[in-house]
Amino acid sequence: MERLTDISTVKNILSRHGFTFSKALGQNFLINPSVCPRMAEAAVQGDRVGVLEIGPGIGVLTKELLERAGKVVAVELDKRLLPVLSETLGAYDNLKVVNADVLELDLHKLITDEFGGMDVVVCANLPYYITSPVIMKLLEDKLPIKSITVMVQKEAAVRLCAEPGTRDSSAITVAVRYYCEPELLFHVSSGSFMPAPKVDSAVIQLHLHEPVVQPKNEATFFKVIKGAFAQRRKTVLNSLSSSLSLDKNAVRDILKAAGVEETARAERLTLENFADISNALDDRSK
Repeated sequence: MERLTDISTVKNILSRHGFTFSKALGQNFLINPSVCPRMAEAAVQGDRVGVLEIGPGIGVLTKELLERAGKVVAVELDKRLLPVLSETLGAYDNLKVVNADVLELDLHKLITDEFGGMDVVVCANLPYYITSPVIMKLLEDKLPIKSITVMVQKEAAVRLCAEPGTRDSSAITVAVRYYCEPELLFHVSSGSFMPAPKVDSAVIQLHLHEPVVQPKNEATFFKVIKGAFAQRRKTVLNSLSSSLSLDKNAVRDILKAAGVEETARAERLTLENFADISNALDDRSK
């Protein structure tokens, strides 16, 4: 098979299949030949590993994963790409392509059915517009996976890898840290894609672990995180009062019980702070 990072090759393949890029689906295909091997090497440690890939495109990253992993299941939403993938990756017998929306799939069932007995990892070049929903689904579904290696918008990578309690912290920062340890692996310029997006990207890896704090109620914990960051320019007192529809005096009592200053802002709070606020809110509701 010709190199899938060669622009003329890619254009010829897509032309034969009458394919045009969809802005709505955030389609930007990698043409930098050094990126996908680095991603695959980071994601796959051993040839008995199973890989769940999201959005394979024409199969540039998929090909690198197939050459290293025991099996790859690639979930592709755009049915127009199925014949393209049949052409570019038809020689591999360790690939299964699933035409579906990953946000609607029962991933527990998929992993059980397709990767029985394997260590499973996720690796993907994620469309920018579904970065947060996909990552949170992978984490909140509590899937039996070891790591998530994904390319995302550079700005999103900074947020995802920030330390809670720092300026770059956001709601997804705290949520991700609850489930895993993030690591920024390397940056990728916009010129590495066809068509080129307006912003640069970065590859990050999320190493899953048991939650580092134990809130009494996870639903309340995440509600508090979301509420605290809903109006991040405001104090946590004002933001939580508004987002949780609680009287400010009630929120003052909750923050006092949690040992959190009412003048603090969400980005300055730690995982432990959020857990303490969550627990105090639950205690008040009893």
